Parts: sequence; C-alpha cells; structure tokens
Amino acid sequence: MWTGDLALATAAVFTGAAIYVNVAEQPARLTLDNQALLTEWQPSYQRGAMMQASLAIISGVLAVLAFILTYDWRWLLGAALILAPWPYTIFIIMPTNHVLKSTPPAQATDQTRELVQQWGRLHMGRSALGLAAVAADLWALN
Repeated sequence: MWTGDLALATAAVFTGAAIYVNVAEQPARLTLDNQALLTEWQPSYQRGAMMQASLAIISGVLAVLAFILTYDWRWLLGAALILAPWPYTIFIIMPTNHVLKSTPPAQATDQTRELVQQWGRLHMGRSALGLAAVAADLWALN
C-alpha cells in the first residue's frame, strides 16, 4: 500500500536526520568555541526544525490515510509516534531553544555551551520517537 510505504519512508528520513544531528552535527559543533558554537547552532536549528516538522506532518498524514484505508490501528500508533516530537519539542525542548535563539553569538559563554549540550541530550528524545514511529510503521506493513 503506497500510503503506508510513504509514511514509513518519511518517518525514516525524519529519524535519520534526527540521529545525524545526535551522532555527527552536535559532536562537531561542540568542538567549536562558544561564539562559533552558537553561531552554527542558531541557523542549523532553524533549518532543521522546518525540515523535520514537515517530514513529521507528511508521515503522520500518510499514516492516518493508511489507517483509513486498512483500519489497522498500528498506523495510528505510527502517526502518533511521528507527531509526538511536536509536543515534546514545545513543552520540553522549547525553553532551552528560546534562550539559545535569543542569545547573540558575541555573548555566548560557558553557560551557552552547557545549554547546547543540554539541547543535544533533549534532542535524543526526538530521535527515539522517530525510531519508535519507524518500528510501528514496519510492524503495520507486516
């Protein structure tokens, strides 16, 4: 079923991007000095948020369509899991995001670095939710 296949594919792209941030981009940015670290984080976060939000919406909608076509509740589980990073981000990560986005890079300190490190740990939750969504979609495809 094409809707399920595309729901899985977009969930997998979301998850791959989230994991990439955790295993490649975040460790690389942490090698920079405080000012450069924040200078890199700010536009990177902005671009990544738009991409991941779009992928989550597309995957969620496709999973709901797959449910409508099959009445298999596992698609709703996949939809819920791929959309869960939205409230997770709003309620858990956003307070850290607001501080980091509002800090001018020239004013970055060791506390800024600690916030970026905290942000990276919190971002792992987005990766985990993506992995769970991919697992649910794979389960629904069987």
